[in-house]
Amino acid sequence: MTALSSSRPDIVTRLRSAGCVFAEDEARLLVSTAASSAELAAMVERRVAGVPLEYVLGWAEFRGLRIAVEPGVFVPRRRTEFLVGLAATLAPASPVVVELCCGSAAVGAALLAELAAVELHAVDIDPVAVRCARANIAPDGDAYVGDLDTPLPAGLRGRVDVLVANAPYVPTGEIGLMPPEARLHEPQVALDGGADGLDVQRRVIAAAPRWLTPRGHLLIETSAHQAEQTAEAMALSGLHPRIARSDDLDATVVIGAPASVAP
Repeated sequence: MTALSSSRPDIVTRLRSAGCVFAEDEARLLVSTAASSAELAAMVERRVAGVPLEYVLGWAEFRGLRIAVEPGVFVPRRRTEFLVGLAATLAPASPVVVELCCGSAAVGAALLAELAAVELHAVDIDPVAVRCARANIAPDGDAYVGDLDTPLPAGLRGRVDVLVANAPYVPTGEIGLMPPEARLHEPQVALDGGADGLDVQRRVIAAAPRWLTPRGHLLIETSAHQAEQTAEAMALSGLHPRIARSDDLDATVVIGAPASVAP
């Protein structure tokens, strides 16, 4: 038994005392990631102090991948794996994919891993997030810093088969109700969706028709109670919406398609 592994029971005890529900799993990950006893001790101290586990490790597990995340970058949630699965099902052969509000580009990275010959473009307004995104999708995808679709190459207009977005959708007044790990450590720009939570979604929806192919699809993650409003915004932009739901992942996605491919 190594010195690192022999310290695991003590780490579990400290993590439990700090309120970590999955202390044993977290201890295993910390021990397996640390390169030395000193690094492990520093990692445990950060976690006990309330730093999200993903920031301590430097990565988040997402759809079987290790997605690099830096402090201050939105941590991909497991529920967003539902968005990936739907996008993969709708993508044609050799698809052109755009991920807006990409954060670490976890969705794009997963699609690169699951589909063949993907042309991927990802955008986020936060330069730190884009740095992570570039690490996660290199060398097969491109990531840009900018406001929504503004930095996308003009040559993509009318060529995008799948446009995905996990845009911020928490209403401003509910940010303070979020778990401390999110509201204290993740960037507000990645959480705050405005008064009703749909401000950024509406801008994504308004932009989508100029980029999608005649048979393309827009997919937006949202909440169950906001889904009807998201669908209504898509309809107002000329897209035919449908709502998809995963009870297992507690995930909701609204899919918009041009009228030419509407059922």
